[in-house]
Amino acid sequence: MISLNDYLFSGDTVLKILLQYSSDLKDEAIKNHNPIDMAHSNFLIQIIAILEHTEFLTSQSQRINEFYMYMANKYPFLAFTFKGRIKSLIRAEEKFNGYILEYIHDYYMANGKYPNEAEIKNNLNCFRDLIAYRIVISLPQCHVSEQESLEEQELKFLYEIANVLPEFLEERGFTAELSGFADKSISKYLSDDNLPYYRDYVQTPRSSGYRSLHITFYDNFARCYTELQLRTKDMDDLAEIGGANHFGYEKQQEENRAKRDMIPEGQCKCFDEAYERLIKLQELDLASINVNMFRAYNNQLINDGCGLFRGRQILPFEHLSRFQNDNEYAKL
Repeated sequence: MISLNDYLFSGDTVLKILLQYSSDLKDEAIKNHNPIDMAHSNFLIQIIAILEHTEFLTSQSQRINEFYMYMANKYPFLAFTFKGRIKSLIRAEEKFNGYILEYIHDYYMANGKYPNEAEIKNNLNCFRDLIAYRIVISLPQCHVSEQESLEEQELKFLYEIANVLPEFLEERGFTAELSGFADKSISKYLSDDNLPYYRDYVQTPRSSGYRSLHITFYDNFARCYTELQLRTKDMDDLAEIGGANHFGYEKQQEENRAKRDMIPEGQCKCFDEAYERLIKLQELDLASINVNMFRAYNNQLINDGCGLFRGRQILPFEHLSRFQNDNEYAKL
């Protein structure tokens, strides 16, 4: 069995690693009649296509920039950032193998047997966030009276923006995708029209404490999916540098080990290979690898110029509040 780790020590570029890994997985799939490795190879081809043909990102980011301009005019008192990224190779590889583990485990728990390869392969057509944009808003304290709650005011603006976003982008060539979460959602701020499109982790946080609004669009011009995340600065801090970041990683490792305990080695080859690839990545010493345009002194001090471990940035837009006192805000 080959894994991504086998390609991280020769000084190659991320693109060459992807091309070689994908090609080798395809050869293995043909040799062993393994549809999962073929699906894996084709998944990597999606990432290769994004990295090799980035001209569509110009059109996409320009159309998303129109929403940035709308917000700047509509909410001059808010500070906010727009960030865009292509999912990192390591994170994409972790997610692909993580989906295999989750599906096989859940199937086994529900049915008392393992899914066949066709069923596993069919479940792997669910990646919609290889390209993602994030909107982070912050309301300066000077715009909040003593009688008001800063958090409540920020939530008000966050959901107001979320309710405008789907129609705004659909007028510019995007199609909002149903989230599948509508029946589970208890959101009291999203409109009935928009509720089916959002995964509302603000009203229903993840176990790690992570909070955010997620919505997926199909870009009809670029012919690809992209995800938008909306959150406040406090939510972003928790996700990026707070407890949600560390806790989520630790919890994921614990959950994977629990799945391994439920499905002993040797009972399901697809599970065994996905688990081994995932564990290898989670135990990777980033300081030891040799990838062009990447350097790490440890697993925290990282300079990633190629999108190996951290997502490759598409755009950063930053808007700072124009008003710095309550009187100016009151005139709006």
